[in-house]
Amino acid sequence: MANQDAPFGLKPVGKVSGNRDSGGTTEYDIAACASAIYQNDPVKMLCTGTIGVAAATDTLIGSINGVFYTDATTSKPTFARYLAASNSATDIVGYVNDDPFTVFEIQSAGSGAHAQGDIGSNADLATYAAGSAPDYISAVEAVDTQSATAATLRIIGLSKDPDNNDITAANVNWRVLIAEHFYMTTTGI
Repeated sequence: MANQDAPFGLKPVGKVSGNRDSGGTTEYDIAACASAIYQNDPVKMLCTGTIGVAAATDTLIGSINGVFYTDATTSKPTFARYLAASNSATDIVGYVNDDPFTVFEIQSAGSGAHAQGDIGSNADLATYAAGSAPDYISAVEAVDTQSATAATLRIIGLSKDPDNNDITAANVNWRVLIAEHFYMTTTGI
């Protein structure tokens, strides 16, 4: 059966140990900017002490789960799954799934089939693709090419979703860990 082509970014699905403590997020500041941040977008630590959307080979801190800010127009406290572009609030915080042992699911980009041997290999993120209305979910995918060399993600298994775990078809959903995690590297920003 063909897999569904519906990218969704880095969606947290559990932890390596399998324990129940897998839904926690940490609060990070986000600077007002012209870019939008969508739910499940991969994020990185910036040298300004804030977080921002990560590019293909950046060291990740996790994936965004939602944001909170005081709306600059209405002065109302606002919680949302995403941050709209050109938000001028001065108190934006993002809630990030940042545990280095969080297991995420991500869709593989491209049109190629995969093999069981891809499990245990590494992959980078594909070029950043913004989500869209009305769901505001990330459109980020993993590259279709896996390797043994250093990369952002470590593939640890197939998705449990029967609509996207056909390894012989394109757009398979992988279960991954962030191999190049900000909290697990020895270098800073």
